[in-house]
Amino acid sequence: MSNPHPNPLPKGEGAKTIVITGATGALGARTAHAFAERGHSLALLGHEQNKLDSLVRDLNLPDNRLFTSAIDLRNRQAVHDSAEAVANKFGGVHALIHLVGGWTGGKTLAEVSEDELTSMLGQHVWTTFHLFQAFGPKLAASQWGRVIVVSASTVPNPPGKAGAYTAAKAAQENLVLTLAAELKESGVTANIIQVKSFDVKNEGKGTAPDEIVAAMLYLFSEEAGKVNGARIPVY
Repeated sequence: MSNPHPNPLPKGEGAKTIVITGATGALGARTAHAFAERGHSLALLGHEQNKLDSLVRDLNLPDNRLFTSAIDLRNRQAVHDSAEAVANKFGGVHALIHLVGGWTGGKTLAEVSEDELTSMLGQHVWTTFHLFQAFGPKLAASQWGRVIVVSASTVPNPPGKAGAYTAAKAAQENLVLTLAAELKESGVTANIIQVKSFDVKNEGKGTAPDEIVAAMLYLFSEEAGKVNGARIPVY
């Protein structure tokens, strides 16, 4: 079968290794295709193996440009093992695009259960913490790197009845800003793309995946090398 991604890399851009979490979601899959089309190698992390297998078939990349792992990012050891496997296969890591995390809301703080808050912290904070611990040193070792996390526009000014979610996203954003400060001397940037809602069906009611991917591609570019520790509104 022919390779559907034969496009040459943009001028000045060498092939790099991109780690994408939540790879099988609508945004993750679009992100994977966008970076594959530019000649990069992909490490795709997802929760369900069958969905990863389907994405791999769609991408149709040679084995030497692809790594997949069905993983629970709340499991510290599993994340560290995947980071080692990615680095061993590709010789390094150059970008981490973290797209995992759900939403819970509709309840006041008095109504939110401990389990709901724990779930949000697990999905947004612990996954991010484990990823940064595992992949941060590898990005720094490459002396060039990009970390991109998608967050919510409501974090700076939380609305009512979304306390567990916005608290977790605020903590996640602070982890990103901390990493930005810690790795800035290593040629690594870390930034946040904020959206109000995902417009998966392109109905004009939110931010479409392609609009978010366009922002990612800019942040990944050499031209964005001095954009670091930023919250970028895409809505």
